[in-house]
Amino acid sequence: MNPLTFSDFEIGQKFVSNAITVTDAHIVLFAGLSGDFNPLHVNEEFAKNTIFKGRIAHGLLTLSLMSGHIGMLVAGTAIAFLGMNIKFTAPVKPGDTIRSEAIVKDKQFKEKYGGGIVSFKFEIKNQRNEKVVEGELSLLISDKRIG
Repeated sequence: MNPLTFSDFEIGQKFVSNAITVTDAHIVLFAGLSGDFNPLHVNEEFAKNTIFKGRIAHGLLTLSLMSGHIGMLVAGTAIAFLGMNIKFTAPVKPGDTIRSEAIVKDKQFKEKYGGGIVSFKFEIKNQRNEKVVEGELSLLISDKRIG
């Protein structure tokens, strides 16, 4: 699939990712990459005694799985990631299957960049259709494909 340009996006357009099951490997690898070895994520005996009754995935791991979906839509047209406002609403546990839904909220043409800012509202939901993350993000996207 060709990456989407600024002009390809329309307000109200919806993008749904493929579902992915969060595994122990995801959590361990993310802990190693991020340096976040909080026992809530990596120590089952510790985590059993918390309000979650077991280990949970890092919030930023969950968010990273969504960012891959959005990032691949604009791989080759994205100029910059501008910002994000997020709220984590429920834990993601090993074995949960999550998917993201992003809706184009706004577009602003920026002539000097040959494209513009696309703002998205997004949600990440688990296999029970419970919202685990919600937020908004903005990208600066070119109107030309590179390559």
